[in-house]
Amino acid sequence: MFAITRNRNGKSSPVESPPEAKSGGAVVSLTDVRKTYGRGENQVVALAGLSLDFTAGTFTAIMGPSGSGKSTLLQCAAGLDAVDSGRVLLAGADPGQLSQTALTVLRRERVGFIFQSFNLLPSLTARQNVELPLRFAGQRPRPEDVAKVLDEVGLGDRAGHLPSELSGGQQQRVAIARALVTRPEVLFADEPTGALDSQTSRDVLALLRRMVAEHGHTIVMVTHDPTAAAHADRVVFLADGAVVDEMAQPTVETVAARMARLEAPTC
Repeated sequence: MFAITRNRNGKSSPVESPPEAKSGGAVVSLTDVRKTYGRGENQVVALAGLSLDFTAGTFTAIMGPSGSGKSTLLQCAAGLDAVDSGRVLLAGADPGQLSQTALTVLRRERVGFIFQSFNLLPSLTARQNVELPLRFAGQRPRPEDVAKVLDEVGLGDRAGHLPSELSGGQQQRVAIARALVTRPEVLFADEPTGALDSQTSRDVLALLRRMVAEHGHTIVMVTHDPTAAAHADRVVFLADGAVVDEMAQPTVETVAARMARLEAPTC
């Protein structure tokens, strides 16, 4: 299949596009995924035969002690890092079987990313920052589409403001709007509230929760915060690169208790 991009002369041309995702099943699936870093005595096992599915319209939090493989899981699931063995399916495509061009199209059109650092361009307004993914794809952003997504995150009246004129929470909302503007099939969030105060964190998490409940987005969030994890439908706990537990309908108390057991020193 092909997508349309534009070259430097502004002419459109077809490029290879990843296959369409099949309806039903998991939006993201990892099967017996292994990932190591380094060699010999310095080799570190980041993922040790991990298998995990994320279905459409769900909000999953990934937790675990430092070094448990949380960030590696997110990077491999999102097609940002290649696995050593096993299989990843992302929106119906195997990133390991795609050309670099097709992988770029997959991440650009079907995947959204939210990070702890907002990664907004300081010289661009909120509206212009949200437009960036569309412009990188060679598309002309429709003002009504950008306005709609800014309204969804509660910033319809801040579209013309620069990042320096926005609070930290508002900047993260712009980053979320930027991730949503392409209407991706899955959002990957890496510590999205790590740089925010507690009240602003709750506001951002409530927004993510609403994106799932009202719009059917799929969110995979790495966090160390039990309060953040309690906003998810499910919490997956990792240790030593493997899934060691899962929890449905989490609460701050149950998540904190499980993390305390994971982080307790072994005799």
